[in-house]
Amino acid sequence: MFPSMPKEESWDDDASREIARSGQGRALLGADPDSPKRSSDPDEADEEEFEEIQVVPVRRQLSLAIAGFAALLGLGLALGAQTSAPDYRWPFTIVLFGVQLLYLLAWIMALHPPAVWTTAGVCVVVAVAADYFATTSEPAGLLSLFLVAAGGIVAALVGQVFKAIDRKRVTDSWRTTSVIVLGVVAYAIPVLLTRQAVGTQTIVVCAAGAGVALLVARTADAVFPKPRIAPQVPRGATGVVLGAMLGTLASAALGSVLVLPFTPAKGAVIGLIAAVIASLVDLAVNFGEAGRRLAGDAPTLWLARHMQGPLGAFALMAPAAYALAHWYLS
Repeated sequence: MFPSMPKEESWDDDASREIARSGQGRALLGADPDSPKRSSDPDEADEEEFEEIQVVPVRRQLSLAIAGFAALLGLGLALGAQTSAPDYRWPFTIVLFGVQLLYLLAWIMALHPPAVWTTAGVCVVVAVAADYFATTSEPAGLLSLFLVAAGGIVAALVGQVFKAIDRKRVTDSWRTTSVIVLGVVAYAIPVLLTRQAVGTQTIVVCAAGAGVALLVARTADAVFPKPRIAPQVPRGATGVVLGAMLGTLASAALGSVLVLPFTPAKGAVIGLIAAVIASLVDLAVNFGEAGRRLAGDAPTLWLARHMQGPLGAFALMAPAAYALAHWYLS
């Protein structure tokens, strides 16, 4: 028989293997020469973490392009509402349907809801139905649009439960689905307002305030994007504040030339609300994009990513204009 190993030596071998596998063993046996050395100084560790924060550069030409798109969108809404006659509203409705499709493209590419094609198809049907009822319903009110939006949300969620891979995400994505459907329906509200008292003027004033705010904010970002709101967000606080101020001024100027019940003061209040809403939505889109980038998610389609802010801003402006026309001006 072979001589057996003493228990003490056997225990030492086993213990050595266990210690070598653990972090304590690495500390006792010596650090790996290939592993990076960590500084024991907390100030140096903080500096290393600070250096890892990536500062996203501001691209001037892109900021100017977004500013031009926002200005064109606001001008189109204002002129379309102003030229919409009682028997001549379908051209304005067709223009808004094109804007609804742009909104759908931008936001569905950004939010990535389950069953993308099903959700997109439901939203197109919802857009057509919302435009039709906004143009023809009697009396002209929000009830028909509310029912269309509710039916669209339910239909989109039902379409997302047929596949198992989509069904798992429904409980988390119902908010994003609702945002997409409600935004599509919101673009039918300007047509509805043109059929109501002071509705057309309210849309013009709100579109001017929001459009000027986004135009000035994005243009200022191209010239002086400071102080930075966040390192990962290519926006400056100067442009946001200046845009809100000049948007309010533009709406006050319009209020001074429109008929009663508009006054410069009421125009300023309406313009301030529209400008703040547009600026906040635009900023929220930038923060959302920065969050997706930091999380390592796939970036949104380039064109959709940069249209998302202005399109979302004017979508939220529309129900605000409806509320102002009925609760503030009436």
